Amino acid sequence: MFAFIGPVGWNELVVILVIVLVIFGPRRLPELAEALGKSIRKFKEASREVEEEVTAAVKKEEQKHD
Repeated sequence: MFAFIGPVGWNELVVILVIVLVIFGPRRLPELAEALGKSIRKFKEASREVEEEVTAAVKKEEQKHD
């Protein structure tokens, strides 16, 4: 159903923001933004850790074969 959704432009972002503002209200918006920011930060940290582990494993395997 959502296979043909292209990149989201500024117009779409404004519409989404207005809908979120109407649904949650102006008081909850900072709380939601903070929670979203923390989630994104944790995801980036976790993906960085996984990348470091994979890189270390690859280097270890390369050293075994040399």
